[in-house]
Amino acid sequence: MDHSATSASAENAVEVSNLYKVFSRRPGEVLKGLDAGKSRSDLQNLGTAAVIDANFEVKHGEIFVVMGLSGSGKSTLIRMLNGLNPITRGSVKIYGTEVNGLEGDSLRELRRDRMSMVFQHFALLPHRSVIDNVAYGLEIGGVKEAERKERAQKWIDRVGLSGWEDNLPGELSGGMQQRVGLARAFTADNEILLMDEAFSALDPLIRREMQELLVELQEELEKTIIFITHDLNEAMFVGDRIAVMRDGEIVQVGTPNDILTDPANDYVAKFVQDVDRAKVLTAKDVMEDPRAVVRASSGPRGALRVMRDLQTPTVFVVTHGRKVVGYVEDQDVLRAVRAGNTDISSILKPLPATASLDQYIADLFEITIHSRLPIAVVGENDRLLGVIPRITLLAALANSDAEEDLTISPQQMVPVEVLDATLNGSSDKEARS
Repeated sequence: MDHSATSASAENAVEVSNLYKVFSRRPGEVLKGLDAGKSRSDLQNLGTAAVIDANFEVKHGEIFVVMGLSGSGKSTLIRMLNGLNPITRGSVKIYGTEVNGLEGDSLRELRRDRMSMVFQHFALLPHRSVIDNVAYGLEIGGVKEAERKERAQKWIDRVGLSGWEDNLPGELSGGMQQRVGLARAFTADNEILLMDEAFSALDPLIRREMQELLVELQEELEKTIIFITHDLNEAMFVGDRIAVMRDGEIVQVGTPNDILTDPANDYVAKFVQDVDRAKVLTAKDVMEDPRAVVRASSGPRGALRVMRDLQTPTVFVVTHGRKVVGYVEDQDVLRAVRAGNTDISSILKPLPATASLDQYIADLFEITIHSRLPIAVVGENDRLLGVIPRITLLAALANSDAEEDLTISPQQMVPVEVLDATLNGSSDKEARS
């Protein structure tokens, strides 16, 4: 079954609409009660409403994280996507194919050809070697032994298990076993990976290594990954978008930055209050429009005018194409103007460092500690895209807005009267009098 055309053209890999899962002998009564506005706890004597009216889409090629505490319904939800949990009511479409109602060969084909699943407790076959576990999906699909071994070996090498091909799972550590699970999922070459608490059984250090490996592989392969976790920092690290669940309901869907900076309710706000913001927010999230900028062709006098108007002791210098070539300071500019120097390059200083749009702000503190200059955020060809003053960086961590750039004290800056006097051709002595 060839799905390549569908995958290439479909914007959404998964579409979930009004999805319910009720564990009960009388699911109809539970649904009726939910429709009437009753809560899950109101109906617990009739059964468990594990998923209630879930709605979301997963774009092709993104990592979509479903996050929630134990009992929130996240694992039940992911198992409805591939039919492991029958749907009580609602719709799940995989690249346009409706899952609700599929059974027999059609359901097996969907699981075999379109989805792979990575489980929390590895789910490896204990009597099969590593390479046979990795190649198992291809074997079920009828791929010849030579080809499936070749494809499995590629992924064994890729996840760092070279030399362990003939070992049994029981001879591997937990982290190594989870690498086997990842290799098996990627070897199947399905479009969608379902990962149910895949790393939660691992020690913290190994868990972080697996998160980094997953992100690295995703950047290369651009699979569609639906990732279940109860760990907020993990969700923030791996997810392109996150759905937060509580008591069977999805209470917010958004990017990590959306969830962190604009929580939908008090529950989400409490959920994210202890997250390490410095490892979630990027330079793009906190940068400001660059105002203290002058073209090199404007010379020292142009720089002085910008300093006076903005009351700033430093100005970024850019070319006509907005490529940032350095910065100048007020004392140097004053001397150049008084000396009649029209070439700004003679007083130009190199930037101590720059930031890229996707750089985490955790990496920027050392830069700002050693410089009075705001951090320049640059794109291709060193084009100046924005700046990050020190106070903005600190305010981002405190989730507060800064009214002013407190990186500059009055003692650091040449008095504005001196700048005015120099621009008007007066002497320093006259300006002081």
